[in-house]
Amino acid sequence: MQYILDMPSDIAIRLATKLKSIRKRRKITQKQMAARSNVSYATLRKFEKTGQISLESFIKLSMELGLTSELNNLFSTPVYNSIEEVINEQRQNS
Repeated sequence: MQYILDMPSDIAIRLATKLKSIRKRRKITQKQMAARSNVSYATLRKFEKTGQISLESFIKLSMELGLTSELNNLFSTPVYNSIEEVINEQRQNS
């Protein structure tokens, strides 16, 4: 799905919504998730409401939900904006 004119906060909210949905589907409470991931309960609550969280805490939550491979593959498929980028990458890898 292509989103046009996204703000960083829009993306953060979507990520929070997705993680919250996975947590709820697995019937894990916020308190359980906080304890299991070593992320404070207050941080988790704030993240699920606002999307605001540190990268390290986001990774901890994702790992607890078994999403490590998704994180590792996040930028594995290059997205090119121009032919120049393709050429530059080929030169860099030569």
